[in-house]
Amino acid sequence: MFLNYIKDFFVKKSLKNTLKNLKNINAVGTIQSVGLLIDATDFEQTDLLIEALTANGIAADNLKVLAFHNKFSNNQKNLYTTFDAGDLKWNGQISNDDVVAFCAEKFDLLISYYEKENAILMQITHHSKAQFKVGFSSIDKRLNHFMIKTTITAYTVFVSELFKYLKLLNKI
Repeated sequence: MFLNYIKDFFVKKSLKNTLKNLKNINAVGTIQSVGLLIDATDFEQTDLLIEALTANGIAADNLKVLAFHNKFSNNQKNLYTTFDAGDLKWNGQISNDDVVAFCAEKFDLLISYYEKENAILMQITHHSKAQFKVGFSSIDKRLNHFMIKTTITAYTVFVSELFKYLKLLNKI
């Protein structure tokens, strides 16, 4: 347990050092494919969030979900691709093939739905090839192109603010 804290500290430190040299990319075009990165440890209403996204015009076929669970139970059914903190190596590399494939996919929009700084979630957001990244304002400002200030439990506020600004930016 103590080693996990040390690993998280070193990974976050190396991530913050790489974020210093980050170049801002201007994404052009409308949003078709969406990646949804969720901290399912803190947020258990994933289905309701997906329903809210599809109700606002995101096709369910174009939505790919990746869920982080801090601890798994044997009775738990996973409807989405899941991973845990054990998939992160000491050097910041990710050992789970599903997570690596998620990072390599070129989404038009990546929604980073977590509000606590977690090393593996921040690594996935940073290494994602998504053109436009949206997340919470409580996370490092350099990870996302657009931040929404709300709590993780207020998913309806998050979705309404997201689509309000996506319409203003001519993304949908």
